[in-house]
Amino acid sequence: MAATKPVRLSGKHRRARASERRATYGEVVTVGEFRALWLGQGLSLLGDQLAQVALALLVYSRTQSALATAAVYALTYLPPIVGGPLLAGLADRYARRRVMIMCDLIRALLVAAMAIPGMPFPALCVLVFCVVLLSAPFSAARAALLPEILEGDRYVVGSALQNMTNQAVQMLGFAAGGALIAGMGPYRALALDAATFLASALILVSGVGRRPAPARDDAGRPSMWTMTRAGAALVFGDRRLRTLVLFAWLCGFYVLPEGIAAPYAARLASGEIEVSVVTGLLMAAMPTGTVIGAFWFSRFVTPSGRLRAMGWMAMLACAPLILCALDPPLPVVLALWVISGVGGAYQLAANAAFVQCVPAERRGQAFGLVQSGLLAAQGLGILIGGAAAQELGPEPVVALAGAAGLAMAAILAMLWTESRSDIIARVRAEAT
Repeated sequence: MAATKPVRLSGKHRRARASERRATYGEVVTVGEFRALWLGQGLSLLGDQLAQVALALLVYSRTQSALATAAVYALTYLPPIVGGPLLAGLADRYARRRVMIMCDLIRALLVAAMAIPGMPFPALCVLVFCVVLLSAPFSAARAALLPEILEGDRYVVGSALQNMTNQAVQMLGFAAGGALIAGMGPYRALALDAATFLASALILVSGVGRRPAPARDDAGRPSMWTMTRAGAALVFGDRRLRTLVLFAWLCGFYVLPEGIAAPYAARLASGEIEVSVVTGLLMAAMPTGTVIGAFWFSRFVTPSGRLRAMGWMAMLACAPLILCALDPPLPVVLALWVISGVGGAYQLAANAAFVQCVPAERRGQAFGLVQSGLLAAQGLGILIGGAAAQELGPEPVVALAGAAGLAMAAILAMLWTESRSDIIARVRAEAT
């Protein structure tokens, strides 16, 4: 291959890059509808984290099995494989606000049933499955509604703020979850989760305005199956979108450590620190890093700079996990997982680029397909990781996941370099 000369930016291009305007958190928070989405999501997520910690500790204390613990944790990711892509189309078929409210109300009822003392464990698993299944249309509707509320770089900053809040809530829920559940018990934690879904529905009713459904004509509405096929053709028929989807699904590699945090903690805990405390610290490490990374990435990097750095950040999300093969002590493991979380902030840029490439009236189905695949990738990764940890131990499994993720991230970074130019040009035009 012939050598190429370094490209020098003309004065016009340098001025364009310098003049890219970054939205601020202050101007995003002043939007009332965004505040409603932001607060409702944070409340329901906090309840979910308490429920996840309760289930993880309950199963591991009963079975002492890494595979069983990972299987229950994976149950919170796998339902979208069954119905997520189909149900996500509801966000384009009906008014998105209504879809979100109905999903919250139904989930509140299901989780309230889970909180009944003496609920058989198999029935509890079925209820968990149904609750997570309903997250597909809710998440698709919320993701499709957000670009209508926030435009341009405000969408990226709003997404970053939501992401930081979600990760902070996860960090708080995981870190304090063990101690709280020890005091309140798992059933009360589930009752609190049901209450957060009700609170989210009330916030949406009062804080988000009514909008018509994207498909207004009942006679002309395609079937759910037709919409699902059309959404899949849109997402996977475009090279840029395929690459962005694979960037999103890459998290299946670097989220795996959270699924085997309990058995990993059992190896790291000493006599002075309980396993439940170490489990919470490990599960909080990556969300902590993501909060740091999302703040830095959205506040100090230009819109086009985020797109350029996406491949490097994706590799950073996976590379630190390889060092877990050296069996480091707890402080080092926590630091490695925090750094991995920092790299995971690349998802903000991937999400913004995805919005640029998908028509507004089809965003619900498109986001739903990606979100379903995202949860499926995480669930399968955790399930496979749990089975491998049962045989090999948690440390080598985390390292192998990091190595495999790094190789995939490097390939995606090269593919992205070839297809990002037009998206960067569009983002610059909006930001100037």
